[in-house]
Amino acid sequence: MAMLSPLDQFLQDNPDIEIFEVILHDLNAVHRGKWLPREQIAKVFEGGYKMPQNTCSLDIWGRDLEELVADSGDADGVCKPHPETLARVPWADRPTGQLIVSMGSFNGESHYGGDPRVVLENLLARFKALGLTPVVASEMEFHLFELDRDQFGKPQHSQSALDGSPALGGQTYGLEAMRRTAPLMDAISEAARIQNLPVDTLITEFGPSQFEINLYHQDCALRACDQGSMLKRAIRNVSHNHGKVASFMAKPFAEQVGNGMHIHFSLLDDQGNNVFDNGTEQGSELLNHAVAGCLETMADCMAIFAPNINSFRRMVPGCYAPLAPNWGYENRTTAIRIPGGDNSAMRIEHRVAGADANVYLTVAAMLAGALYGIENKLKAPEAVEGDAGDVEATLPHFWNDAIKAFEKSDFIREYLGAELQSTYALCKRKEKQEFDSAVTMMEYDAYL
Repeated sequence: MAMLSPLDQFLQDNPDIEIFEVILHDLNAVHRGKWLPREQIAKVFEGGYKMPQNTCSLDIWGRDLEELVADSGDADGVCKPHPETLARVPWADRPTGQLIVSMGSFNGESHYGGDPRVVLENLLARFKALGLTPVVASEMEFHLFELDRDQFGKPQHSQSALDGSPALGGQTYGLEAMRRTAPLMDAISEAARIQNLPVDTLITEFGPSQFEINLYHQDCALRACDQGSMLKRAIRNVSHNHGKVASFMAKPFAEQVGNGMHIHFSLLDDQGNNVFDNGTEQGSELLNHAVAGCLETMADCMAIFAPNINSFRRMVPGCYAPLAPNWGYENRTTAIRIPGGDNSAMRIEHRVAGADANVYLTVAAMLAGALYGIENKLKAPEAVEGDAGDVEATLPHFWNDAIKAFEKSDFIREYLGAELQSTYALCKRKEKQEFDSAVTMMEYDAYL
């Protein structure tokens, strides 16, 4: 008996599904795409699903970048389906499935270098050529707010004191605080199970209404990022169905901690050995090269790790956000941490990015930095011991500085591609222009 294709198997296992959400990621990791009826989904696998190529570079408000439209004529690209991402959508009102696609070229023969998923895929090919496979896991922080904002448009905490003000803290690792949100958290866990998202742990975090969710490591970085992106989507949608707003905004409140996205990664050789492990607590020379590369390229990548104006509100002292390229063993105050434990699990924890960052581009930038260090045999500076928080902010501290470093970087062009570099920089400059020209409420208070 002939084996069924992944699509036919999914349709057979889910005979009630009526509609599919076909998902394409843009530069801001916003999920773009179309709804297709069940009888049309096969066309996606036959090369018949097209979208404007510039969909990948829409700004955060979903607007075209006029310069790109003028250059391309807003031509279509053929999207490639990824059948391993087929899953049910448990929060939808009607039986629904979902599928991730990536953008192809105008003629459908190759992938488009401005698609974040393609950027990561191209980088992984470079690792494969060296006989290396990245193993990746993500940790993401988020806030749970009430659906309604206050009279000034600010989000309202779901954890509050008796007088209605925000709670003084989020009861870090608090089991009772978790129990109070059990119906929602159980629903998120069930949605993750249905969507084959391997959730590891879910905890309350440092700030009020703040939580952290972790995924198991994967030996395919693309799969790890697909799971990270789909988990954020599940959390948002399930929370909304429970009357809450789940936000991955980097810094919702100036006076409280923000949301980070920490990425763990190691490298396996062709025999499945962790090349960062040499049997010592210090790790291998290859680990040192990878750390050095991440540190040297960190400034060039800040426009990815901190992708918008709010991202840089998080980059201040005392808020668990690194301000300088440094590293240490079992040190959570550094930008790069080498966790302790079993040497066979020796890995890098990259702690710079906010939860608002595009997970595909974030992982691509981190892995590219590591590859740069390995290929050039860079040597890391001395590991930091003790508090690394009270240091001079040597990473780009403002959005404009980060964009400048990104668009001028030879490293970005060589490792992430000229297409990504130009479209991403243009997108961020257009978004920044909107914020630069807006008049804020603080200005009315000060000058009216």
